[in-house]
Amino acid sequence: MKRTAILFLTGVILLLSGCESDPSAVSTQALKQELDQNASALNDAVEIISSTAGFKVLTVSDDSKSASGDSIYDVYIGLDQVKGIYEYHPLQTTNHFGLSLIKFFTKTAENNNMVVKLPLKKVERPRLLRSYSEADTALTNNFMITVSEYYNNYNGYHDYDYKLASEVAIDGAAAGNLNIKSFVSPETGTDYNSEYVFTDGYKARYKYLSGDTTVSGFGILKDDNVLYEEERLTIRNDTARFGREHQYTLTIGNFQIVRKSGLVAPAIYLDGILQTNATVEVIDRESDPEATVCKKRDIQITFDDGTTTKLSSLIGASVENIEVLFDSLHSVYFAAYIVDWITYDIYYGR
Repeated sequence: MKRTAILFLTGVILLLSGCESDPSAVSTQALKQELDQNASALNDAVEIISSTAGFKVLTVSDDSKSASGDSIYDVYIGLDQVKGIYEYHPLQTTNHFGLSLIKFFTKTAENNNMVVKLPLKKVERPRLLRSYSEADTALTNNFMITVSEYYNNYNGYHDYDYKLASEVAIDGAAAGNLNIKSFVSPETGTDYNSEYVFTDGYKARYKYLSGDTTVSGFGILKDDNVLYEEERLTIRNDTARFGREHQYTLTIGNFQIVRKSGLVAPAIYLDGILQTNATVEVIDRESDPEATVCKKRDIQITFDDGTTTKLSSLIGASVENIEVLFDSLHSVYFAAYIVDWITYDIYYGR
């Protein structure tokens, strides 16, 4: 959540330069209607997504996750080394710390993919994966992740190449697809992309690309149409005040708020056309207990008829789940807890 707030607020605080108006800009009433409709579509989408089984799995979080980035070993784990069907079975033990996770699984069949079956309750509470209770014997393996693409080429925390393509099923029904690509190099920097495809055509995605032009962004889509997106560009420019130029874009449907460093005020676009009949202002709501876009700040839009609206009133109910999605796609805990732990145990023969 903090990363989302930083991404949003850092961009909001930046100033934009002026833009020339376009005679094809829509009327104030039409602009209001478009913004209301887009916000409504986003709220509906977030409500649907947050009610899915895939959302509950994707957003699993656990502070017991072991730190990654141990630079004392090198590994290359490909799908061929770990493929097969693995099914969870309770292993009675009182000392689960340091115990190999794969000892709780039995390879029951060969398969061209890596298929892992285990109880959903264990996925939801991953710190209990290496522990045993008598109630575990009554659990069924109703969670399944099928990994069709996988490689983990790890040479150190700042030098690795990772890919995961998978399908998730719960109680025999499809619950979504998780895809991750991560490339980190001491020479070229970081290129990270993660995406979760929910049912009914919804998806959430996160990206980060470092370099002279740094790009970070998060979006929610329906049938490849953007419902919500935050994107920040940081461009190296030695002539700029601090050596870099910044641009932040907030998209809600076909409505965009864009700001660039050095500009007078944020600009509003509809279908890519500059709208001159509205202005944007950042509001400090420190004493206001109502939900805001991010923490204690809000964005207020003032139309040329004198009316105003705040983004908190349009999408306030969705902000918390949007932040959770962002953080989950950045961390993807359940993939690390289950798939990666098992592949490492297989690789090392533990």
